[in-house]
Amino acid sequence: MVKKKISRKIKARIKKSRKDFNKNIKNLFDWVKGAELVELNECETEKDPVRPELDNEFRISYGRKIYGVKYKNEIHAIMCFAFTNQIPKSVYELDIFSRDAFLQSATRDQNVGQIAIAYTVWSNKKGGGKLIVKEVFKMIKNSNHLNRLITLSPLTEMARNFHLKNGAEEISVNEETQNFEYKIIK
Repeated sequence: MVKKKISRKIKARIKKSRKDFNKNIKNLFDWVKGAELVELNECETEKDPVRPELDNEFRISYGRKIYGVKYKNEIHAIMCFAFTNQIPKSVYELDIFSRDAFLQSATRDQNVGQIAIAYTVWSNKKGGGKLIVKEVFKMIKNSNHLNRLITLSPLTEMARNFHLKNGAEEISVNEETQNFEYKIIK
């Protein structure tokens, strides 16, 4: 009799745990479906684990942009871009190449650069990094003037694994950085 009582309690706990687990999994990914890609004027640079030394002025000048994944009026992931016509191997080159592409665009069609360079990405929520890469990829694929998505990533195993896991190809390992390319097929 005591055995049956304990057995019923255990079964009830397992059933409740299973329901809670399924509910948590559903809640975990619900946010992904309702999230949207937005352009930002600034971000909390001190939260940037990759390049906190770059201020908001750098991130939005010379045609550079900050994008975020927004869900319920909260930003859950951030990715910063520069637009160039060459692949940079350092932050210094990123600055020079994006300035050059910006100045060239002023005399042409106002489209800055043909290569989107993602130089930092971070997420505050599980799945945010992968989601922002996917959304930015779609945006670039639909653009008229961008034909490549390249990263300027730190020389870390974490960055390498993240990009390879998300479908990028390693194209260069430099002194301070590494570059990955997400293939754009239009």
